[in-house]
Amino acid sequence: MSCTVADAVDYKGFPADKSRTGGWVAAALILGIEICERLSTMGIGVNLVTYLVGTMHLPSSTSANIVTDFVGTSFLLCLLGGFLADSFLGRYNTIAIFASIQTLGMVALAIAVKLPQLRPPLCHATAASNNCKQANGFQMGIFYLALYTIGLGIGGLKSSVSGFGTDQFDEKDDKEKAQMAYFFNRFFLFISTGTLVAVTILVYVQDEVDRSLAYGICSISMFIAILLFLAGTRRYRYKKSSGSPIVQILQVIVAAIRKRKMTTPVDANSLYENSPEASRIDHTDQFRFLDKAAILAQGDFEERNAAGSSSPNPWKLRSVTRVEEVKMMVRLVPIWATTIMFWTAYAQMITFSVEQASTMQRSIGKFQIPAGSLTVFFVLAIMITLAFYDRLIMPLWKKWNGQPGFTNLQRMAIGLVLSTIGMAVAALSERKRLSVARAVGGTTKTLPISVFLLIPQFFLVGSGEAFIYTGQLDFFITKSPKGMKTMSTGLFLSTLSLGFFVSSFLVSIVKAVTGSKDGQGWLTDNINYGRLDCFYGLLTVLSVINFVVYLVCARWYKTHEQDPPASQMTSTTAKANGSSAEDRC
Repeated sequence: MSCTVADAVDYKGFPADKSRTGGWVAAALILGIEICERLSTMGIGVNLVTYLVGTMHLPSSTSANIVTDFVGTSFLLCLLGGFLADSFLGRYNTIAIFASIQTLGMVALAIAVKLPQLRPPLCHATAASNNCKQANGFQMGIFYLALYTIGLGIGGLKSSVSGFGTDQFDEKDDKEKAQMAYFFNRFFLFISTGTLVAVTILVYVQDEVDRSLAYGICSISMFIAILLFLAGTRRYRYKKSSGSPIVQILQVIVAAIRKRKMTTPVDANSLYENSPEASRIDHTDQFRFLDKAAILAQGDFEERNAAGSSSPNPWKLRSVTRVEEVKMMVRLVPIWATTIMFWTAYAQMITFSVEQASTMQRSIGKFQIPAGSLTVFFVLAIMITLAFYDRLIMPLWKKWNGQPGFTNLQRMAIGLVLSTIGMAVAALSERKRLSVARAVGGTTKTLPISVFLLIPQFFLVGSGEAFIYTGQLDFFITKSPKGMKTMSTGLFLSTLSLGFFVSSFLVSIVKAVTGSKDGQGWLTDNINYGRLDCFYGLLTVLSVINFVVYLVCARWYKTHEQDPPASQMTSTTAKANGSSAEDRC
C-alpha cells in the first residue's frame, strides 16, 4: 500500500500506483490544455473591442461592455463547472467535455467573422463614423451564440484544470508535495505564456492577416490539446469527490434556519459531532446562529436499513466540524468582496486602453504595432514582477523579517495599491491624449502622440496582478476547509467575473448620468470627444475607498482567524512515520 496513493485511483478504479500514474508527465498534459485555453481566451478578449467598433460599427462603450460581460460570464460559469465536477462528472470528464465545447465555439466564431453575411457592410472612407450601418440583430445573435459557447467552455474547463493538476501529486509524500508547489508556479507561468502569445502573434494575425485565421489557429490548438489530454487517460490519478461544497453549505444553512427558535447550548460539547477526531475543527463563538444546525433534536435521525442503524438527516443536523467549515468560508467573504475592485480596474486594460491605443501612433520604423498587442507590456510586467519578487524581495524579506515572503493578505494589499496608482496614471495619460486630440481635431484617425504613453498604466496594473493573483490563489486555497478547495477556487475566480460586471455597470451608469441629447459625455462613441480621464479618475477614487475597506476587513480577518484543523497540524508527523516506506517506492 505504501507504493499507492491512498485517496486516488487509476482509470480502471484500482488504487493508483505511484510509479505508473501522476507526476509531472500527467501534469504536463493538463498544463497543455490550460495554455491553449488562455491562448483562446486572451486572443479574443484583448482585441475584441477593436472588431466590435471597427467592423460591427458599435459604440465604444457598448463594445467595452460586450467584452467585459463576456469575460465576466466566462469566469462566473466556473462556479457551474465546479458544481458539475464535484457532484456528477468528475474533473477529468468536465475538462474533456467543456474543452470540446470551447473548441466548437471557436470554430463558430471563426466562421462568424469570416462570412460577409454575418457582418455589416464596410464604411466608405468619406463617410462619417455615425453614418456607418451597425450590425443587425441576426448578425449579433450569431456572434453572441459563438462567443458565449466559448464562455461556457472556458467556465467548465477552468474550474477543474488546476484541481485535476494537483490531483497528480500525493500530499502525503514529501517529494511529491514539493513538486506540487512547483506546479502552481508553472501553472501561472503557462497562463502568462499563453497570454503573451495571444497578445503578440495572435493579435498581429487578427489585425494584419485575417481574424478568422487567428480564431482557426485557436480552434486547432485546442483540438490538439484535447487529443494530448485524452492520450494521458491511463496516466492520470483520479480522486473521488466528497460531494458538492455548495450542497454542504446549504445543508448547514437550512438546518440552522429550521432550528432558529431553539436555544444554543452554552457548552459547545453538547453540540453534535460525528467527524473523526483527527479531522475535527474546534468550535468557535463567531456566527453563533449557524451553531443551531448542530443542536440535537427529535427527528434528526432517520433509519437507513432493516438492522435499525441510523444516521442524521443532513438537512436537519450537521456536525460541529461541518458548521465550522461553513464559518471558515463565511470569513473569506469580506476579503473576497474587497478584491473585486482590482479586476474592475483590470478590465479597462483590455477595453478602453486598447481603444486609446488605436487612436495613437503605433509605428516602430515600418512596423505597425496592433492596438491589442500593447497588452504585451501588461504580461511582461507580470513576469518581471514575479521574477523580481522571487529573486530579490523574498530573500531580503526573509533576512529582515524571518518570513519567506509577504503574506497572502499583504500581497493582495500591494496589488490593490498598484492598481489604484495605475488608474491615477491612466487618468493623467488620457488627459494628455485628449489635449492633443482637441488641438488637431477629434476626427483625426491617428493622433500625433506615441502609444508608449500608455505603458506605465499597463505596467502598474500588470504588476498589481502578479501580487493579487498569487495572493488570492494562496489565500482562498489555504484558508478554506480541505473539502471545499474547489469551492474556494471558484470563489476566487468569481472576483474576476464580478470585477468585469462591475465595470460594465459603471460604464452604463456613467454614460446615463453624464450623457446629453447630442450623445456627448464622459464615454462617447468617439473617445476623442469624451472625458475618459474623468472615468479613470472615478475608478481611482473608488479604488482608494475600496482599499481602506480592505484594510479594515483584513484586520478583522486576522483577529478572527482560526488555527488549522488538527488533521493539518498532525500531517507532518504522519508523513514522518511513513517516510521510509515512501522512499522505497
